[in-house]
Amino acid sequence: MNKKFNGKAIIFSAPSGAGKTTIVKEVLKTDIPLKFSISACSRSQRYGEENGKDYHFLNVKEFKQKIDRNEFIEWEEVYKNNYYGTLKSEIDRIWKSENHVIFDVDVIGGLSLKKYFGENALSMFIDPPSIEILFNRLNKRGTDNESSIKERIYKAKTELTYKNQFDMVIANDNLNFAVQKTVKIIKSFISNK
Repeated sequence: MNKKFNGKAIIFSAPSGAGKTTIVKEVLKTDIPLKFSISACSRSQRYGEENGKDYHFLNVKEFKQKIDRNEFIEWEEVYKNNYYGTLKSEIDRIWKSENHVIFDVDVIGGLSLKKYFGENALSMFIDPPSIEILFNRLNKRGTDNESSIKERIYKAKTELTYKNQFDMVIANDNLNFAVQKTVKIIKSFISNK
């Protein structure tokens, strides 16, 4: 007799530049049955990003239409006319394949997902070593201008005040250690039915 798959939601949030995407990519290389939830966004595609792989890129009008049709679990206007959200169809796709879903979302989105999935969610906050290191990481990326970096740092200071609302806070001052600790926590969470 087949029992119904009990899909879990693993949620990663952090200020921009804290390393959550890097950690998520490392976790996805493990043997944990996880699939990445591809977020929808209305921002411009960055060099090297693929539609349907990195994000579902939508224009603002398309994004708002999906909001009106209640197609999102959660969505947020992160920056002016820059929307991000989690499509319900993404979660259905992943759970139908009998994999747990992993999210890489901003802090407010992470808290919304934690509330939505309840006890089936594990929310993890990736904590940068300092605001100065965060600034340096964003600068090295080369994807944002000085004004955008200042806006992200300002937002990061607010986002850091939410970290204790997450189930786990992982300090990312040593990437290998952060990944090892994260993998151990996820395996333990998934094995608890």
